[in-house]
Amino acid sequence: MRAISGLWRWRHNPLCRATDLAEAWVALAGLLLILSVAPLVGARVGGAAQDAMQRSVRDQHESRHRVTATVVRALKRPPVTVDPDGASAGGLRSRVLADWTAPDGSRHEGSVVASIADPGPGDRFAIWTDGQGRTVARPLDSATATTHAVLAGFGAAVVAAALVEAGRRIVVWRMVRRRYARWEREWDRAGPDWGRTGAGS
Repeated sequence: MRAISGLWRWRHNPLCRATDLAEAWVALAGLLLILSVAPLVGARVGGAAQDAMQRSVRDQHESRHRVTATVVRALKRPPVTVDPDGASAGGLRSRVLADWTAPDGSRHEGSVVASIADPGPGDRFAIWTDGQGRTVARPLDSATATTHAVLAGFGAAVVAAALVEAGRRIVVWRMVRRRYARWEREWDRAGPDWGRTGAGS
């Protein structure tokens, strides 16, 4: 930012070097790229992620089915646990032996996690299965998919801004290195005569 403000201050300054102006112009170009390219990259990546996530949501809702399971008996191990998927429902989960009917009509029995704190035989609860009755995770919902897409777009914008800033720093670093190399050459030329001015030689 100091270099950009220097563009205005150094416009007619006799002490302004060409390299100072060049550095300020590079900083301005970097800022303009960050303000224009980074949001565009974020929007494109976020839009692509949104399309992919919503397709995934549709596919999961088509291939996963909510069925009702019946508790056969509670299982002692593991003890009552908190299920991450059920945290929003606000309940403890228990592992039980249950039976259910798959969407294709086949009967199944197995160990599942029930949304019941104190399950007993005959209690009913909902589970998610595929078409053949195998238990699967709850399908992704549209709001969660949108949140992931927004985060992906924001992350892409931050990465794009970081890349532009890294490029600006590399360009300025190379300019400073060239400036120092020129100074070294000038000192090498002036060095032998430095300090002998007016000595009559």
